[in-house]
Amino acid sequence: MMATDTAIDPALQDWLLDTDPALRWQVERDLAKAPPEAWQATRARIATEGYGAALLAEQDDDGQWAGGAYFPKAFIEEQQARQRAAQEAAASGSPAAEPEQDSAWDGQPYTATTWSLVTLREWGLDPAALDGTAEKLAANSRWEYDDLPYWGGEVDCCINAFTLANGAWLGADVSALARWFVEHRQPDGGWNCEWVEGSTRSSFHSTLNTVKGLLAWEEITGDESLRDVRHAGEQYLLERKLLYRLSTGDVVGPWATCLAYPSRWVYNILSAADHLRAAALRDGTTPDPRMADAVERVRMERQPDGRWLQERRHPGEVWFDVDVPVGEPSPWLTFFATRVLDWWDGAR
Repeated sequence: MMATDTAIDPALQDWLLDTDPALRWQVERDLAKAPPEAWQATRARIATEGYGAALLAEQDDDGQWAGGAYFPKAFIEEQQARQRAAQEAAASGSPAAEPEQDSAWDGQPYTATTWSLVTLREWGLDPAALDGTAEKLAANSRWEYDDLPYWGGEVDCCINAFTLANGAWLGADVSALARWFVEHRQPDGGWNCEWVEGSTRSSFHSTLNTVKGLLAWEEITGDESLRDVRHAGEQYLLERKLLYRLSTGDVVGPWATCLAYPSRWVYNILSAADHLRAAALRDGTTPDPRMADAVERVRMERQPDGRWLQERRHPGEVWFDVDVPVGEPSPWLTFFATRVLDWWDGAR
């Protein structure tokens, strides 16, 4: 039997507790084992203090953030202007202008509506703080893809999974979107956002984001009709031990073992392991032994002081930073990794 060595040091616990309410309440509940009235009181502060209050303050009067569904309005306008300039240059025979290297929009922007809702939901904000938002988005927000209505989703699996979870959280009717995932599974059991381009093989990224959305739907609504569909996606990841290509046995990509918070849409083994922990608790099952390689890789990244370092910040516009720069000890990663190891070792 593997030795259990994840009992949290009091000094490390104090360090984790000295954080924003969005993280602190989770530390209180899952690591410090505080009574419900304690962590619930901390959780209630998200709407009025720190990161949560700051992100709520950025919401537009029409219910959106940054004027867009998945991309900020200014980002879309900039892209359209560049396309027009390129077309005009091509028509005149002039060379196209070089893209600006110091643009504020380098990378995926994370300030628009969907990302803001995902963040607030994952932090644990009480949806009552967004009363009326579901209705405002139904009236005012359209997807950048084909101008489709917001709560109906679009064609991207990850975007639709985020929308399913966010809609359930805010009380929107997203039942049709829940059924969409049944119809758009790949033959190997998972999902791929590139299905619309003809892909017939699942993606680690798309599959993890989808099963996260399906689990949130089930937890919030109590509807278990998609549980088997979720399990199939989780089996896709477990068959690959959260790490490897099934065809060659090679690590699927450098991003798989790169621990970053926020993880955004990008797959990594800690994010996958933490989802499977939550799914097992929901299902009443024990840790799947096929997770062992991934869990041990997470354990290997623990520093001598019990903390984990930020390994990457996914580039892109944000409202504000919520974790440390690359190379510094990350409270968020330390919390998630400690929680996973406590669950894994405790069960074994």
